[in-house]
Amino acid sequence: MTSKQTCLGCNLANHTEPAHVVYENDIITCILDIEPFNEGHMLIIPKNHFMDLEELDEITANAIMVASMKLSKAIKQTYAPDGISICQNGGQFNDLGHYHMHLIPRFQGQPFYYEEDLDNGKAKSRLAETRFQLRKEL
Repeated sequence: MTSKQTCLGCNLANHTEPAHVVYENDIITCILDIEPFNEGHMLIIPKNHFMDLEELDEITANAIMVASMKLSKAIKQTYAPDGISICQNGGQFNDLGHYHMHLIPRFQGQPFYYEEDLDNGKAKSRLAETRFQLRKEL
């Protein structure tokens, strides 16, 4: 198991690594993904260390779900997407080494996964503005 000092997810959720925080409470921190699929792409990260979904306790799982509902409303009000994909990658597909849930605004005609590198330079350059816009809706 990864120690809290070396876990990127723990460091992001507990503010020892810089992040664009959109929302947080005592249990979770919600940040903008630094490699956004679309503007407004967020991660919900527990402050305590968990690796996979089945490790979550009920209080943390509930806090994640409540935050996903709140943030989904903010995404819809800010970006008017055609839909929102909510997903979590576990096991070897967990690139953060810490449980996290993605909220991704989606638009008609976009594939869910790209085989080639995603051209997300515009969304990446607007992280501070994106954070401001979403926090305004909360």
